[in-house]
Amino acid sequence: MSIFHGLNTSASALTSQRLRMDVISANMANAESTRARMVDGEWEPYRRKMVVMQPNEKQPFSAFLHQAMGRSTNSEVGNGVKVSAIVDDQTPFKEMYDPEHPDANEEGYVQLPNVDPLREMVDLMSATRSYEANVTTLNASKNMLLKALEIGR
Repeated sequence: MSIFHGLNTSASALTSQRLRMDVISANMANAESTRARMVDGEWEPYRRKMVVMQPNEKQPFSAFLHQAMGRSTNSEVGNGVKVSAIVDDQTPFKEMYDPEHPDANEEGYVQLPNVDPLREMVDLMSATRSYEANVTTLNASKNMLLKALEIGR
């Protein structure tokens, strides 16, 4: 295992959480966008995006167990996280009655994005806390490496 393993793991988490915060920001910015993309000749509202994360390298449970018991020198265990996809939320669009709106259908209903600002704020708080925790871990790893270098003086 490299001395930079902990730093690389935290760095991957920081990158992933930053992308998650960017996607949440885009969702909040488009919470009222009724014309996001053209589908079959008609405008469709903005559809909420979600970030899907996964471990960098999937390992079987036995690899983690052997690593924890000290029976393995596998450096592939716990290699951080990566964003595997940014997917659209398939929940139905909200509908609001407003016959004066330019995007209203024949019955007078307007389709609005499926973005819930409250849910987005909770997700943003979660991503921010995770980011802060990883910064703390990164700083702790850095300080341990600096102390190790001081031993050699």
